[in-house]
Amino acid sequence: MNPNITKRNELLAQKVIEGLASRNMTGYYAADKEAALQQALCLIPEGSTVTMGGGMSVHEIGLTQALKDGNYNFIDRDEMTDKRAAMLAAYDADFYLMSTNAMTQDGILVNIDGNSNRVSALAQGPRKVIIIVGMNKICDDVDGAMKRARNVAAPINAQRFGLDTPCSKTGMCMDCKSPDTICCQFLITRYSKHAGRIHVILVNDNLGF
Repeated sequence: MNPNITKRNELLAQKVIEGLASRNMTGYYAADKEAALQQALCLIPEGSTVTMGGGMSVHEIGLTQALKDGNYNFIDRDEMTDKRAAMLAAYDADFYLMSTNAMTQDGILVNIDGNSNRVSALAQGPRKVIIIVGMNKICDDVDGAMKRARNVAAPINAQRFGLDTPCSKTGMCMDCKSPDTICCQFLITRYSKHAGRIHVILVNDNLGF
């Protein structure tokens, strides 16, 4: 990565980390994917029960495979026939892994969900939540973060899942009520009631959508 971009990301990440701290959440800066992987593994003791939402960023840093290969009770919903059971197991997990659709420079998380298992687990349930976030997802404010979630993340995910939504055809949010919509629940996380529960690893890379 261009050193000027890296320097900008380092400085911006410190601002985001300060914002997270003011919101009772913990932030970390990782210089690359490998550093992000090692930071995440440092937070997860061996033997922990771990599961996740559909976060591409978690896969991209190699965390999913590391947990499968390591001494962890990793609940992989992609390998379970009972998807509902896999989703419900998340609420009693030691660690829940995810990314975020967008977040603000002062540490507010913005997420949109279809089945709502991801946003509900972020809000309550798992003992700890680890969020992997590429610096490409940092926005100026909540309005910008919401626009990113609706006009970048949602259309790409709709296309990825082969859904018949207007945004999958136009590339932008049409505020639809399609049966296939993945914009069913909107969650803005501005503060964590429980100190030490939410951990955000900011990665000096473009991750996810």
